[in-house]
Amino acid sequence: QVQLVESGGGLVQAGGSLRLSCAASGTIFSINTMGWYRQAPGKQRELVATITSGGTTVYADSVKGRFTISRGNAKNTVSLQMNSLKPEDTGLYYCIYRWSYDYWGQGTQVTVSS
Repeated sequence: QVQLVESGGGLVQAGGSLRLSCAASGTIFSINTMGWYRQAPGKQRELVATITSGGTTVYADSVKGRFTISRGNAKNTVSLQMNSLKPEDTGLYYCIYRWSYDYWGQGTQVTVSS
């Protein structure tokens, strides 16, 4: 079992920045993928960004150049630096830990006002 704890969401004006963090605990394997998905009201959950334990990253086209995902030294943490935020970035952001199964955090709310 893997438990994920997210932090860092909040309310920000358009053009502002937020940083999300997530820490995984439990049965953690050294080779894994962690990342972030988001879900806006009335929409499906979508990929924001992921990063492997080897450092390979994947970003949604909508966040490229604005968001940066990174891993901590302990390899069980992941952060998402979000700059130049837009109202369409509003949603519930979920941390994911992926090995043979996807584990999800509870989500942290990000609200960007125009």
